[in-house]
Amino acid sequence: MTNKDLNTVLDLFCGCGGMSLGFEEAGYHVLLGIDIWKDALETYKYNHKQSKTLCADMASLNPSEVEKLLDGQQVDVIIGGPPCQGFSIAGKRIVDDERNQLYKGFVRMVEYFKPQAFVMENVPNILSMGDGIIKASIIEDFQSLGYNVQTKVLTASDYGVPQNRRRAVFVGTLNSTFDFEIPSVEHKVTTNEALSDLPEGSLEEGAAYPTEAQSEYQKLERRNSSGVYNHEITVHNEQTKRIISMVPDGGNYKDLPKDLQGTRKVHIAWTRLNSLRPSITIDTGHRHHFHYKWNRVPTVRESARIQSFPDDFIFMCSKTSQYKQVGNAVPPLMAQAIAEHLKKNLWKKIK
Repeated sequence: MTNKDLNTVLDLFCGCGGMSLGFEEAGYHVLLGIDIWKDALETYKYNHKQSKTLCADMASLNPSEVEKLLDGQQVDVIIGGPPCQGFSIAGKRIVDDERNQLYKGFVRMVEYFKPQAFVMENVPNILSMGDGIIKASIIEDFQSLGYNVQTKVLTASDYGVPQNRRRAVFVGTLNSTFDFEIPSVEHKVTTNEALSDLPEGSLEEGAAYPTEAQSEYQKLERRNSSGVYNHEITVHNEQTKRIISMVPDGGNYKDLPKDLQGTRKVHIAWTRLNSLRPSITIDTGHRHHFHYKWNRVPTVRESARIQSFPDDFIFMCSKTSQYKQVGNAVPPLMAQAIAEHLKKNLWKKIK
């Protein structure tokens, strides 16, 4: 087998397709994206025109049904991030509880297709949940299928993403070892470098860029785009804007007068992005973090920039849904770094 032969991907829990995009940019062909959320699949279909989609519940999906959609093509890599927050364990094992069926669906697909590798991502605390029992059980499940499994917590800003998002990543390789030391970038992209070319106000869909690119990152994000999409601002009430205006670049609720500090009952409330650093982890639209300069939450496009989606990746359905799609996604540049490292370090060992 050659590098060119080993490039087909099945994306489980694909969402809008951030992980798929990273693998595509690394030269893989994503055969199929599977998710139960129709809105995310609308975005996936629009942006991954060479891939098929399937709207299905991974808890009950039979792998043979997936195989019918692949037209006889082998699956070299399975990727995805099954929700694992509700894990149920007994002793030192993940049990066959309904709360575990999404994860078990991922395992079933790996067992059925026996890909050369899988990449599974999740929240960092999955490694410490149950005093490490969850992590050990996941590793044991895949080892029983013949996979060498390694895990590490990766920080997105180490791979060119202007965001300090941390994710736990499990990589399993069949009949081969894997060096998990993925090279990181020297320069961490700041929120200013990510967003400074986008205006304070809304833009019509496909509007021309109002300024030239002001950083290398902006040039990268614009490279295939003819204009700006998904840049519709949220109009806050005057009281909200007044409070935001009191918070300095990189500040938070602690910078407000005492009588205003408790107006939102979460510790991340009234947080402004820091223009000189990568962003904090963006959420799915809870509106607790604000632009480093403008007195508003970031637009969907600005959030997409923070996640490293290129400007020609266009989000579909309602604005609320778009925010959720962006916030739930794996940053494409981080996925690309994993995909490239996997190809470089694994495929060369397979004869």
